[in-house]
Amino acid sequence: MGDLPLNINIQEPRWDQSTFLGRARHFFTVTDPRNLLLSGKQLEASRNIVQNYRAGVVTPGLTEDQLWRAKYVYDSAFHPDTGEKVVLIGRMSAQVPMNMTITGCMLTFYRKTPTMVFWQWVNQSFNAIVNYSNRSGDAPITVQQLGTAYVSATTGAVATALGLKSLTKHLPPLVGRFVPFAAVAAANCINIPLMRQRELQVGIPVTDEAGQRLGHSVTAAKQGIFQVVVSRIGMAIPAMAIPPVIMNTLEKKDFLKRRPWLGAPLQVGLVGFCLVFATPLCCALFPQRSSIHVTRLEPELRAQIQAQNPSIDVVYYNKGL
Repeated sequence: MGDLPLNINIQEPRWDQSTFLGRARHFFTVTDPRNLLLSGKQLEASRNIVQNYRAGVVTPGLTEDQLWRAKYVYDSAFHPDTGEKVVLIGRMSAQVPMNMTITGCMLTFYRKTPTMVFWQWVNQSFNAIVNYSNRSGDAPITVQQLGTAYVSATTGAVATALGLKSLTKHLPPLVGRFVPFAAVAAANCINIPLMRQRELQVGIPVTDEAGQRLGHSVTAAKQGIFQVVVSRIGMAIPAMAIPPVIMNTLEKKDFLKRRPWLGAPLQVGLVGFCLVFATPLCCALFPQRSSIHVTRLEPELRAQIQAQNPSIDVVYYNKGL
């Protein structure tokens, strides 16, 4: 045993999740791109520290700061419900570097149909990986369901982008720059529910305040997916609304006219700057461990909970990211 006490609750984030500021500090840590640079050995070491501590074994010489660092490294790479290691680009720490590249290219190459379709496809392929990797619950999804969801979401995104592009053809150039954002917003409404359709069929685990599983709820899944859609659209607004206005102005200046090759890296840089703040702040809009009143659950589950635990008024669930 080390000197560290065993009463530190690492099941929960380090900061108060009932406040927006506490959730924001939590997600600034979770989405830190530097976590992508950690080796498999470092990830396993962090997992061992966390699992040992939860089992009542303290690594000798471990400090509280080191424990929390291990917890956040562990959370950044492993799924909270299944315990599986998340594929590298599906981790929340990959959101900023991946999205700044993809979004920057979507905003730069929006004029020509082939490049617009290509980058919408790349974006939806990436989103499909992220949505699956950060799904809530531990219910398995079949390869067929996964493929159907991916094809439907990607087709919907590309169709939306093409439709909006044709509608804005005769409008001012600045309006055309917002086509990628509108397509992304519409696609999120398609992609996320489709990639998480299994949750809408069988529900997601709901627990009491102590974490004891009480059953599965489709109602909780719907609420969680809605919150994720809102967060994802909010995440895209600064990155896809501010750079187009700035670039529309800069491209009229002689500096960029003489150096058109600077357009893409400048756009990617502007998007990256916005995403560094928008990603954690929009993830923080809703608590990761969300709650729902028992009276709003399905009748069967509500009756089961009230029969077994009549004192429980609120249940909790992982909304996913």
